[in-house]
Amino acid sequence: MCAAAHPPPLRVRDLTMAFGDFVVQRDLSFDVGRAQIFVVMGGSGCGKSTLLRHMVGLIRPARGKVLYADTSLWDADEESRQSIMRTTGVLYQSGALWSSLTLAENVALPLVEIADVPPSAARELAQLKLRLVGLRGFDDYYPFEISGGMRKRAALARAIALDPEIIYLDEPSAGLDPVSAHLLDALIIELRDSLGATLVVVTHELASIFAIADDAIFLDAETRTMLAQGAPRALLEECEQPAVVEFLTRGEGRPTRDARP
Repeated sequence: MCAAAHPPPLRVRDLTMAFGDFVVQRDLSFDVGRAQIFVVMGGSGCGKSTLLRHMVGLIRPARGKVLYADTSLWDADEESRQSIMRTTGVLYQSGALWSSLTLAENVALPLVEIADVPPSAARELAQLKLRLVGLRGFDDYYPFEISGGMRKRAALARAIALDPEIIYLDEPSAGLDPVSAHLLDALIIELRDSLGATLVVVTHELASIFAIADDAIFLDAETRTMLAQGAPRALLEECEQPAVVEFLTRGEGRPTRDARP
């Protein structure tokens, strides 16, 4: 008899997000595949970052479940929930680096505080993570001494400090010039390929969506629910939802086949 297949590392079931009586999104259900770059896309104000906060344990759902493998995040006890969260890393939109700490100290912080790694070993591991994101030699720089793109890379190094199974990235290209954004997209793909990690990326940047996404969902602000799921290029070809087509073409309609990205 064949062994049962492993469940997806992350599943969302019948999720409703609300603040009091105001519903942000309702009835969200989707799976995130292992070692996949999964994009949450949609226009401003649709609830993309709010969904991320539900998935990383910062906001409790009004209804529904967030499942890590077979464990419901919000039905688990506090110890189990913290154990699950230690298998994740988060890159926040602002980077959220400590300005008073060097890059190496920022990256070492979760190693020391969460994993109880001795400071000397934590620094060595931090240097390794910084090299992994292309910041070799910048260990002792402070965040204000480097560019915005480099700060995003440093924040990503901190997000992968504990070798997480799932990495969340909230608008990673926000505020970056096109060249820096392209380099960050390439780094995201490299991390998926080299680490075998699952990445969940919140973004509205079309160039990034088409460059990195293996799968994606579209959240609609008007209907307050998920209108489509699939690879962005397939959705561009086949989706019949006007809001999805408008988003993926920036309102210009489907291009001819030769002109498609």
